[in-house]
Amino acid sequence: MTADSISDPRRDELERWLLTLPGPALTRMVPASADASFRRYFRLERGGSSAIAMDAPPEREHPGTWLRVARLMAGTGVHVPEVLAADPERGFVLMSDLGSRDYLAALAAGEDPGPLYAAAIGAIVSLQAAGANLLRELPPYDRSRLHAEMELFPQWFLGRHLGLVPDPAATRLVEAAFGLLGEEALAQPVVFVHRDYHSRNLMVCPGVKPGILDFQDAVRGPISYDLVSLLKDCYIVWPRARVLGWMDDYLALARQAGLDTGPDRQAFLRWFDRTGLQRHLKVLGIFARLWYRDGKRGYLADLPRVLDYVLEVTAADPQFADLDAWLRERVVPAFVLAQQRAGVAA
Repeated sequence: MTADSISDPRRDELERWLLTLPGPALTRMVPASADASFRRYFRLERGGSSAIAMDAPPEREHPGTWLRVARLMAGTGVHVPEVLAADPERGFVLMSDLGSRDYLAALAAGEDPGPLYAAAIGAIVSLQAAGANLLRELPPYDRSRLHAEMELFPQWFLGRHLGLVPDPAATRLVEAAFGLLGEEALAQPVVFVHRDYHSRNLMVCPGVKPGILDFQDAVRGPISYDLVSLLKDCYIVWPRARVLGWMDDYLALARQAGLDTGPDRQAFLRWFDRTGLQRHLKVLGIFARLWYRDGKRGYLADLPRVLDYVLEVTAADPQFADLDAWLRERVVPAFVLAQQRAGVAA
């Protein structure tokens, strides 16, 4: 159908599969997006309407988990793509099209963030309030998973990107921080966690509810996680006062829904900031890995924003005073040099 499909066997196979499906004929197929995994997406035209086809090579990104979580989320009333057809063993899914305008693009174009974030917070509460039936089908965000994520920070960010090998004292400092952050996450009420609930995975759709994408890594875990993903977004930064205002909006809505948000606001705020620190240490490692392992250079430009989030928390939390001092003395100067070597801003 297209010239560039000649050298793309997976695309050819996907196209052949689509042609076997009932319904209108396939008249156009163009790349829609790719994400930070091995999945990719194509926008189709069929009988005057559009749909999205997902190519998820089963040996790398089996779509079975995506299909299961899509079913679970749809049952809570949030807006996820409707599955129109699927062949999980071949790695193909045909789904409804939620459009091409994500929150990040809408905000960059000047759209009022108030209604967008109110809707996104409402969707978080809907997912969290779904209860035990939903959680039984999700893996736990347990100690080993939390720690493995944080280990990406020394491996890929410090070691690979910065060329920095912490001495034994610094290693103990980092590992102690990991332990504290893991305990803080495990102490929180357990709810549905999307894990990447941010402006690039939320679509502006007709009506109030955002379209939610990239949910296949969902787990059952800490109540503050998705809120911090949304409000301390790795791709857009909001003033602290606005973030706390949105956090308070969430707390009011969550309590109305009967959710346990902790003993008081201060306790939830501590969870929120420390969960953000866990997430952003992980993301520093992931973004570095996306470049050095997967050749996705664009994420290097997002590293300064993520490091700023880390330093904001370590500077304000006395429990991380020693870590903060080490980060500023050793990591920040090495980061500036690493970004210069890579030809991107620090």
